[in-house]
This record gives sequence, C-alpha cells and structure tokens, in this order.
Amino acid sequence: MTELVTLPPRPVTPTTILASELTELAKLLESCDVPEELSFRLRRARDLATGLDPYLDSCTTPESSALAELSRRTQSMHWASRAVVSGSGPLEQEMLSGHVEGQLLKFLVHMTGARRVLEIGMFTGYSALAMAEALPAGGEVVACEVDEFVADVARECFTSSSAGDRITVEIGPAAKTLARLKGTSTPFDLVFIDADKTGYLDYYRALIDSDLLSPNAVIAVDNTLLQGAPYADAGSRTPNGDAVDEFNRFLVQDSRVEQVLLPMRDGVTLIRRVDA
Repeated sequence: MTELVTLPPRPVTPTTILASELTELAKLLESCDVPEELSFRLRRARDLATGLDPYLDSCTTPESSALAELSRRTQSMHWASRAVVSGSGPLEQEMLSGHVEGQLLKFLVHMTGARRVLEIGMFTGYSALAMAEALPAGGEVVACEVDEFVADVARECFTSSSAGDRITVEIGPAAKTLARLKGTSTPFDLVFIDADKTGYLDYYRALIDSDLLSPNAVIAVDNTLLQGAPYADAGSRTPNGDAVDEFNRFLVQDSRVEQVLLPMRDGVTLIRRVDA
C-alpha cells in the first residue's frame, strides 16, 4: 500500500467552496483600485466562510486516538491510483466523514439508544468506527461497502480500536445486501447512508417500508447538499446532483416521514417515520 505526505483536502462542501471562492476574489481585488468598504466587506465575508469549519472542529469533543489515526491514514493514501467505484466517482480522501460529522453520528447513537446500526457506504470506516464507539456492550454496526480495497483498509484500522469488534463488514452492492437481510435480520435502530448518490432513493425505498427498521428508527443521509449542486448549479448539474435533488424533493412529498436537512459539512438529512 503506497502512502504519501498528507495533502490538504480540496473544497467539496458548500462552505469550503464558498470560502475558496471568496479567498480567490479577495486576492484578485488586492491589485485593483476598489473602495475600502468593498474590500473590507469582502475580507469579512471571506473570514466568516474560512473560519467556520475550523471553529466547529475546535468546539467539538475531540475524536478518539483510533479515529484520528484512521483519518490520518486515509488522508495520506494515494487515492488517485484507485479506480472509479459504483458510479460515485474516483475514491478520494474527501469521502471521509470526519471529526464533526463523526461526533454527530455518535450523538445520534446515544440519543436514539441504538443497539443495531446499519451503514450503507463505509469507505475507510471513520463513520462506522465513530458509531461503534458510542454503542453499548453487545451493540453492532453492519457496514456495507462495495470496494474490497477500502474495506480492507477499514478492517486494519478497526483492529487498533477496542470498538472495532462491534463492526461487521458486508462486501458487495448494498442493494443486494439489503435484499438478503430482509426477513432475516434484527431491525436496525439507526441507518447512515453515504454511498453512491444515484442509489439514494432506492436505498431509502428499500428501508422505509421493510422489516429492517425498528419502530423508532432514524435514517441519516450524508451529502444531501452535495457541494451546493441541488440549489446553486441547476443549469450544469451532474447525474449525482440530479439524484440528490430528486431524493430531497421526494422526501418533502413523502407523508410517511418527517425530516430535517442540516447544513453540516456537505449536508446531513435526518429522517424518521411518523404515525399514519
């Protein structure tokens, strides 16, 4: 396995993309004769955008040493050499859920009292391990991952954590895994979806009226703002952007559930079933 010096992540969330744009605009205006008020307000907008994520990180409970090492290892790997997987695009370090979102997932485990967690799209295992660390004794995370290479990376990282043995990795297309689990699995109390975006609606449909969810289960879905594409790039969207927008709009019309879209990182939507 080839490892490189850790590179800074590229901007892939609405906030970091905005921060990058404002930073570049501020540089362009440095050589221009513009009113001081305009320059000041642009710098303030830049600082508001660039400072948000670091501040959130500093004000969030620190990650465990096992999660920190998993993150470091993921960020240092040569992902450019990996193949495209399942329509999601090339594998890259930016697929890592990260510290603040990992802590949110831990909170969801505690708040829901979850004992059984299902993850659709594991990557190198940060979110799976974060949720496993919050589970009570006897709890389990079933993590679905289509790419065996990243699954092996995740398994290696899990061995360094006392919570790693709470994670069961299922290799293969998640749709097939869900179909196999129906009728055979103890229901899940929490589901985290972070896989191929064009599959989001199918995963949701496979879960919502099946026996895979406990009565009070919560579904968390990642990347539901997808770099701003659903609301800011309607004229030049990719298939992934179209799929996320379709998914978001479907939820709004689905009377079986209630949901909230949180502007955390690249967007996290929380979903729960409501009584008929």
